[in-house]
Parts: sequence; structure tokens; C-alpha cells
Amino acid sequence: MLCLLAPAFLFAQYNIVIKGGHVIDPKNNIDGPMDVAVKDGKIALIARNIDATGAVQVVDATGMYVTPGIIDMHAHVNERPTSPNPLPPDGFTIRNGVTTVVDAGCTGWRTFAAFKERYIDRSQTRILAFLNIVGEGMMGDPFEQNVKDMLVAPAVECARKYPDIIVGFKLAHFVGHDWTPIQRATEAGRICNMPFMVDLGSANPTLPLDSLFFHYLNPGDIYTHCYGGGGSGREAIIDMNTGQLRPFMADARKRGIYFDVGHGGSSFFYPIAIPATKAGFFPDAIGTDLNSSSLNGSMKNILICMDKMHALGMDLKSVINAVTWNPAQIIKHTELGHLTVGAEADIAILEMRTGKFGLFDGRGFKTETDKKLECQMTIRAGRIIYDLNGIANPIVVPVSR
Repeated sequence: MLCLLAPAFLFAQYNIVIKGGHVIDPKNNIDGPMDVAVKDGKIALIARNIDATGAVQVVDATGMYVTPGIIDMHAHVNERPTSPNPLPPDGFTIRNGVTTVVDAGCTGWRTFAAFKERYIDRSQTRILAFLNIVGEGMMGDPFEQNVKDMLVAPAVECARKYPDIIVGFKLAHFVGHDWTPIQRATEAGRICNMPFMVDLGSANPTLPLDSLFFHYLNPGDIYTHCYGGGGSGREAIIDMNTGQLRPFMADARKRGIYFDVGHGGSSFFYPIAIPATKAGFFPDAIGTDLNSSSLNGSMKNILICMDKMHALGMDLKSVINAVTWNPAQIIKHTELGHLTVGAEADIAILEMRTGKFGLFDGRGFKTETDKKLECQMTIRAGRIIYDLNGIANPIVVPVSR
């Protein structure tokens, strides 16, 4: 089949035409019925009623949403023996409409080159990365507690060596009432004009969030696990005594701090998310914190994370924005996250199922919803790499390795 289609791809007006879908493209303010045409790996046309005569493949997206390929801004995809549950991405991203993942600090300057050779260069999923300020990366204790290995100069050198892949810096899991690790990571970010993503870790007494947001983070930095905390030595964005959103949160956002869900296995709690969203505090990005334990727990995949925010009152266009154009801007890769003519054709086709579905958090708190997103197709760089129900005509089955 692939061989028979090859000549047609060379001479057809379009390689793929997606017909009958509802396009949501927040960057271009598109939210309605549109067809999408793809040629030579790029978006060729978005318009009503595109003539698909002679297209190599026609995709019937009737009743479905057509969006830019999903960006998961917080994942762990570097498989190392002693690191905490990372996994190679392709088996878990493509089937959920994800075309880009950002590895959240699995590697530092000492280990990044091996990660690039082993996974980044070999994956269908586009992999970008936050570089851990710890030279060894996310290797657990005692590595992540070693302030002496949190070195600005070699981290900056590594980020400058791979400017198309490294998007910023990361600190995670540090235990202690000490701002030094955060100061070093923010310094690296400032030097490189890149964001810093912080997983605040724990401390006794706790490191206060208002100090973090207004005295240590720079505008453009990212606070991940924004609906976590409230125990284990870490403040929540909700005052756990009153159940109210902390009064400085709106000012932190105005200052330019971004907030990522970073769901994970134990970093999203409804007793924090419900009052926060009722107060109008929704995330800028919906990252999964994908790893081999979180995907089998309450997180499961990015679509479930999107379902949770949708069920909490975030409108669908804003949900799509938080996994496409918003993260693209946050990581300063604005070539991604949209369906602009001429952009690389990374596309997700999603169906909204109706029924009775349960959504639960890392502490067993459950809510229910009657809507659930399901990925029907993923297109990466103009090529169909996942087709759940054979909605492409003709169907081309990818060659197994």
C-alpha cells in the first residue's frame, strides 16, 4: 500500500484533506466547521468545503474536533535505570494526539547528550527538553539533593549547544529550607533567556509561595503541579484552613508566572483544584507529568487531564489552547501549536464521547462527567501515524519495526 501511494504523493494537489471537522485553532481564532488540507508535510489550506478530488487521502472528521497537534509540556521520557519511572514516548503520546513532548528535567548537562542520541533522535514524537540544573539530572537521592552539582556555567553551555531542543531549566524534588537551588536555576534561565520550571519539593518550615513568585522566579518562569501541595512540607495555592485561593495568586499571574497542571501520580488534588477553579484560577498549560506510574494511576493520559479541566469549568477552546498555542509560547517555540498555512502539519483529531465517566485524583477523590475526549487520529509532519477507527481513505497501515 505504501509503495502504491508513493507516486500519488508526488503529483497530487493535496496529500491529505480532512473533511467535515470542527477546527479549533486558538492562535488563529478559528472555532468552527472547516476543512484542512495538507501538502508536503505542511498546512496547505484551511477553508470551508475544500475540493478533495485527487487528494491522496481523505479523512472523514464529521462530528469531530480538528486541533493542532497536542503539546505535553511536562513529561518524563528518558529511560534510565535509577531515574523515577520515565519511559520512551511514542507508545503513549501518538495514540493521544500528542505530537510534541517536553521532557521535564530527566537529564542535566552531564547526561543530556546520551538522552538526545538514544531517544530524541529516534522518536516520531518531537521531544524538547527542560535541562535539570543538577548535572546528573533526575536520578533520585542523593543526586537531586547535591547542591554542589547544581552548576550554572555548564548548564548554560549545554543549553546553548542544543538551542533547538533545550527550552529551559528545571529543578525538582529538592528537600530543604534553602533557596540556593532555585537561585541557580533562575540565573541559568536569565542568562539564556529561557524559562525555568520549578517543582518546589518540600521544606520544614515550608518555602512560602509568595516569596517564590515575587522574589525568586522571573517573569516567564513556570510553577508546575499547581493543584498539588497542601501537605508534605509544601504550600498549596489554596489556603487549606479557609479553602480560599491565596490572595496573591492573581498578582503572580499578572507578574508573568505561568502555571502548569503537571498532574502526575500525586500532584493533582480536587480539594485544591475545585476551589481554585471556582475562583477562576485555571492553568496556562495542561502538562501530564507522564511517567510509567502516573499513566496507570489517576492521570492516565493528557486527554484525561484535559477532561478534568473541562469538567471543572474550563471551556473547550481554552482547554485546547492550554495544550497547543499557550505551551508553544511559554517554551518559545511559536512555530508549533497552530494550523497556520505553511506550518508543519502536526494535527490531532478528537471525538467528544458522551456517557458516564469517573475522574479521580491522587488521593482517591472522585468526580463524574458526561463528556470524554478520545483521539481518532494523529498526524505528525503531514503523515498519518495513528488512525483509531480507519477514518482515512485509503487506509495506510504504518510499517511495523
